[in-house]
Amino acid sequence: MFPFLPSLIYCFPLLKKPYFGEHITSFYSKRSNGMNRKFLLIIISICSLSLLTSCWNRKELNELAIVVGMGIDIEDGKFVVTVQVVNPGEIAESQGGSGKSPVVVYQEKGNTLFEAIRRITTVSPRKLYFSHLRLLVLGEEFAKKGIAKTLDLLSRDPEMRADFYIVVAKNKKAGDILKIVTTMERIPVQQVFESLQSSEKAWATTIQITMDQLIYDIISEGISAKLTGIKLIGDVQDGGKLENTQQTKPTAFLKYDSIGVFRKDKFIGWLSESESKGLNYALGNVTSTVVTIPCPQKGKTAIELIHTTSELNTEVSDHKPKGIIKVTTVGNVGNVQCKTLDLTKPETISILERETKKNIEHSINKSLYAARKKYKIDPFGFGEALHRSNSDYWHLIKKDWLQILENMPVEIDVKVKIHNIGKIKNSPLNEIKN
Repeated sequence: MFPFLPSLIYCFPLLKKPYFGEHITSFYSKRSNGMNRKFLLIIISICSLSLLTSCWNRKELNELAIVVGMGIDIEDGKFVVTVQVVNPGEIAESQGGSGKSPVVVYQEKGNTLFEAIRRITTVSPRKLYFSHLRLLVLGEEFAKKGIAKTLDLLSRDPEMRADFYIVVAKNKKAGDILKIVTTMERIPVQQVFESLQSSEKAWATTIQITMDQLIYDIISEGISAKLTGIKLIGDVQDGGKLENTQQTKPTAFLKYDSIGVFRKDKFIGWLSESESKGLNYALGNVTSTVVTIPCPQKGKTAIELIHTTSELNTEVSDHKPKGIIKVTTVGNVGNVQCKTLDLTKPETISILERETKKNIEHSINKSLYAARKKYKIDPFGFGEALHRSNSDYWHLIKKDWLQILENMPVEIDVKVKIHNIGKIKNSPLNEIKN
């Protein structure tokens, strides 16, 4: 357990030998010189280095089952834990492997989450290792009953890192999500992990939430928790077969679908796609997305937003709070599907900017209505903003905050600037004769 002990056992007897003893004595003697002092320091340094060269808690790779994904469900009052474990032999195989699955899925039940995890050792030949966990999937029915007890274990275990994403299985069990094999990545959880990152950056209806952020949102009095939903399209039995990856269009696949909201630690419902995007506009989570707007006469135009910033504040005026959401975005004309749009005219660009502004404001207003009127929660964090700007007032009204928020006025200020119309000016559709 302590491999440095032999080194110490070897070093200390040296100090007792006459030669070294003389130098030690001379070190404390008034007649000691610089050479003796340096020599003694070298000996002590060598012995001290032995304390740093230890691997007392090492774990060999061939003794571990590396977990990349975990799902938690509830069934008959018991926790059901599903883990997706990497098959190292298959991943290491060159030329596409041997045809076996690159991952193995194990599942067990328990009265507590910890018990269910340990029960998996009855079917897994190796002990589960969670330091490389990438994704935690919560079953929707499980999330409705509360997830605080689950987060206690995940945050308490020193082996768990806090950088994995957490999502909710929409209308499905978490275990079913982890059984689906994917096409683009050999490890299914890796594909789901990367898809969440790309969808938030390019489409803006999803949100990346890690464990630390989720715990903060749950325990905070001024903001409500939210998680991205993931759907299983198709049959779980078909999706778990390797043949599912050998088709141009898999019969079963996974898809991210809007944002789910919580009241404290309990899941209470889903936002629509437009509401999810509106929430992300307000929170400043939009990197890029596409806004489809109507043409002045007939048809539609797609505007690509390429840079978006936002500010969310809560101010107090005449002893009443007021929310402020400011969104500033820059976009390009991405797709024109109408013949009457003349992009060479400045007034046409102004029309597109105005319509884009309306679209963003509409999405934000829809998400505000859903949060305040339908679910009566604060996923925007207006309460947190009020706490920062006016903590004295916040402490006076925080017990009644959700009732106050329901009818609180919110000012929405959106600024849109279209910088680029692309490589061509007007659409080729304009040249087509009727």
